Amino acid sequence: MSQKIPLSWLQLTREKTRLAVALAGISFADILMFMQLGFRDALYYSNVRFHNSLQGDIVLINSQSSAVLAMRSFSQRRLYKALELPAVQSVHPIYLDFTIWKNPVTGRPRSILIFGMNPETNIVNLPGVQENLDKLKLPDVVLFDRSSRVEYGPIAANYDQGKTVTAEVRRRRIKVEGLFTLGASFGADGNLITSDINFLRIFSNRQEGLIDIGLIRLKPGANANVVAQELRKYLPNEVNVLTKQEFIDFERNYWANSTAIGFIFTLGTVMGFIVGTVIVYQILYTEVADHLAEYATLKAIGYTQNYLLTVILQEALLLAVLGYFPGIVFAFFMYKSAREATLLPVFMSFDRAVMVLILTMLMCIISGAIAVRKLRSADPADIF
Repeated sequence: MSQKIPLSWLQLTREKTRLAVALAGISFADILMFMQLGFRDALYYSNVRFHNSLQGDIVLINSQSSAVLAMRSFSQRRLYKALELPAVQSVHPIYLDFTIWKNPVTGRPRSILIFGMNPETNIVNLPGVQENLDKLKLPDVVLFDRSSRVEYGPIAANYDQGKTVTAEVRRRRIKVEGLFTLGASFGADGNLITSDINFLRIFSNRQEGLIDIGLIRLKPGANANVVAQELRKYLPNEVNVLTKQEFIDFERNYWANSTAIGFIFTLGTVMGFIVGTVIVYQILYTEVADHLAEYATLKAIGYTQNYLLTVILQEALLLAVLGYFPGIVFAFFMYKSAREATLLPVFMSFDRAVMVLILTMLMCIISGAIAVRKLRSADPADIF
């Protein structure tokens, strides 16, 4: 095998311009796949950051709820009924809803997601929440997500400078008394956290006791799957009982299967793969066609079809590896630019880097296998 690689390399490097075009095409296909997969994973991750932050073991939601974007309320009596199970340590009701935030500088309205919870206990593991819980006990006080989009105004910057920050939410004047970090998502560009009492003040049309999420903490040593199964038998069907991981998967599956966004990103990845396959095929086909006489000569002196196939596939693998590295380098730059522009968690992961490398190699091998069919027409009798 080591004696065959130089022939493949010499074939590729003989035409420098053609090699550069081939590598540019492969890099472009890789960048396209990297960006589509990056945005798809950012979609999934950004929409479950709140779910991951919940400090509990089991979650109750209305059985008609499909995602955070489309939550239906249920009676908190169902949640408190879970306390009758010996394994349950505590329960915590959570309100959430979307409303209009008015930029205090420009006055422009923008939708924002508000979470309401009892400030006596911290149930979300988010930076900035624990140290500001006591402030939420004051009327009309909220915590602002410092990772929200800039369209909400310079809230975090003004607060860090010690300025008094007030804004209008749902036509009610509120005061920002702290910052936390959650981050924008495909569902919400900004977030607020407040107390359950302040939440009901803001949403005066909401009925007290009709909650959106019920969080259950279990006693040490309790098995969440077992307790969840017991609760499903114990509680009425109007309540969906999920472990924390099932709640995360529930939200992720909604974005992957029930919206067009997940499908579009997956389709974009497939299109990138197809584009790369076509580009590499054209390069290798031209390479074979230009050297058809040489291949026929090799056949005439005893080299087999399998040997020539190996040479072409080696060229394909060399193209895959050489084209992959500029693609991944440029993808890092694109991820950084997308992250700064959208505030979405677009990061490179080891699994994705390996996946795209495998897809690139597969793309080039398929192209080589198709292009090598041209070698069958390399008949020594036509040359001599």
